[in-house]
Amino acid sequence: MYCRGIRGATTVEHNTKEDIFEATTDLLRAIVQKNELILEDITSVIFTVTADLDADFPALAARKLGWTEVPLLCTREIPVPGSLGMCVRVLLHVNTLRSAAEMQHIYQRKAVVLRPDISVN
Repeated sequence: MYCRGIRGATTVEHNTKEDIFEATTDLLRAIVQKNELILEDITSVIFTVTADLDADFPALAARKLGWTEVPLLCTREIPVPGSLGMCVRVLLHVNTLRSAAEMQHIYQRKAVVLRPDISVN
């Protein structure tokens, strides 16, 4: 068994609780589906948001999906000039027998520009 990282990102249209929740929920569901994860596979999750998103914690979406035993952490993304705004990023740590190359990283909405080389949308 290995601990692997799965990356993902999405964007929201407006800095509202509803938009952050909807976009994060869609992203987490896509990561779970594409990687055929079960809840017990997920070791921990780190969320980052850009400085223009402060209406709510993206981790709340994971909690509402039932991820009550998974350690979650929210933090701010580094504010690099010219970087993509209104963005929620996520790093899931998962236990798996799969290789790192088999992990499917998900980038949705405007965030597809971040990693088109590894993204499965």
